[in-house]
Amino acid sequence: MTAETAPGAPVPTARTPLRRRVPLGPNGPLGTLLDPMTWRAVPYLLGSMFYGLLCFAVLASVIPFSLTLVVLWIGAPLLVVTMVAWRGAAMLERRMLRLAFGITIPDPYRVSADVNPLVRWKGMAVDPATWKDLLYLLLLLPIGLGEFVVSAALWLLTLGLVTAPLLVLSGAGPVKITDGLAVDGLLMALPCVPAGLGVFVVAMYATRGMAWLHARFAAALLGPGKKGLLIARAAQLRASRARGVDAAEAERRRIERDLHDGAQQRLLSVAMDLGRAQAKMESDPETAKRLLAQAHAGTKAAIAELRDLARGIHPAILTDRGLDAALSSLAARAPVRVSLSVEISHRPPAAVESIAYFIVAESLANMAKHAAATEASVRVNRHGQRVVVEVRDNGVGGAMPHSGGGLAGLADRAATIDGVLTVDSPPGGPTVIRAELPCEW
Repeated sequence: MTAETAPGAPVPTARTPLRRRVPLGPNGPLGTLLDPMTWRAVPYLLGSMFYGLLCFAVLASVIPFSLTLVVLWIGAPLLVVTMVAWRGAAMLERRMLRLAFGITIPDPYRVSADVNPLVRWKGMAVDPATWKDLLYLLLLLPIGLGEFVVSAALWLLTLGLVTAPLLVLSGAGPVKITDGLAVDGLLMALPCVPAGLGVFVVAMYATRGMAWLHARFAAALLGPGKKGLLIARAAQLRASRARGVDAAEAERRRIERDLHDGAQQRLLSVAMDLGRAQAKMESDPETAKRLLAQAHAGTKAAIAELRDLARGIHPAILTDRGLDAALSSLAARAPVRVSLSVEISHRPPAAVESIAYFIVAESLANMAKHAAATEASVRVNRHGQRVVVEVRDNGVGGAMPHSGGGLAGLADRAATIDGVLTVDSPPGGPTVIRAELPCEW
């Protein structure tokens, strides 16, 4: 299972979904405290004001200056450079948002294939995403200022209240928490600790709330709009349909080749043996018996080849008994120990069952050929309106993608129903193949 795809990367032919979700993590104060996304959001909320201040200062000074010099033809190149710069600043902001909030906002820009720089600049100037980037960067300063004030106030108040007893014991004198609150003495300082813990919980939830709002604001301005998403979706469906047609044509050619080179040749040999046996039935009975035995063996071999070919097209056990029984049969024939878990209460549509079966079959076949694995696990379960298939082995990993490979073909199969297939195969293993197949029961 290691010679088909790059470590940790989705198979190139599979569609990668757009992710714009803010991970909320576990519920409750403890879950929020333990969720690393909370603490990754804190430095962003405290520092976004400064990034916004830098962007605002540069844009507010350079853009009017460039527009003033446009009449002298000097400002036009400067305006182009400024436009490219604020696009770059928006791209950097998208990367920072991914690190801070765990959201992925794809670049929404229109792609121009024209080599003429004037045409490319014109396309950039009329692209709505360019101006939405500018609006976001200009609004980042006031929004970042509000986030900074709320975050700094809550976290400093938490720190002051929690450390008040230590400061009093150190002889620092009256500890001023706020303008109207000064702590003088240990008896006054001790109740500050539970109060500080309460403010700490409020600060955590405020951080998550501001992160959620900022992420929605950023997704609205920095991400593709509704029209852009529809265009991207239509392009994905066209590509998915094209890959499905190619996969079906390749499968047809494979079946035709297997029939021509295998069963057809064996049946032709059987027919010749029967003809020779018929001719020698009276003159040479012993030779005729030997030819009949040879034809009988050839017939059984042809039947076995046809059975294997039919199993490769669609195994009968999958139709008759469902995915659990079909995968159990695959696991029993695997050269290593395979742990199987199928947790689906109702049978999914036939197309989903078939694709899930062949994903497992191809994965186990690749494991036997390339992975040097000693054990593997197969997990199939239902997640919402999706069937999730995961195949894992303890092999050597380090897989590399190549066009026309088995896993690329599986990605094409999954794409025919708008599914996604990803592969994680770092050097040294393990290799994990995961497919998400949408369906409706």
